[in-house]
Amino acid sequence: MSYRYRTKGTCSTLIEVELDGNIVKNVKFTGGCNGNLQGVSRLVAGRTVDEVEATLSGIRCGMKPTSCPDQLSKAVRAAYEAQ
Repeated sequence: MSYRYRTKGTCSTLIEVELDGNIVKNVKFTGGCNGNLQGVSRLVAGRTVDEVEATLSGIRCGMKPTSCPDQLSKAVRAAYEAQ
């Protein structure tokens, strides 16, 4: 299942998440720091939604209340709930 999540408060504007049940298969960011976000995407592949959420939720970017990893945690949860 593929899901598109519009980010809020980050340099990236869109996260595309592909799930197989509760397992993250693929993640693609639009915008943001390309190299870092490719790394984050590879690190979460094969992990469960709960693992991604527990690891990335609450990470901040500078003075912002969120970050691209934090938004990814929200995106995988939204994708899972949309199934």
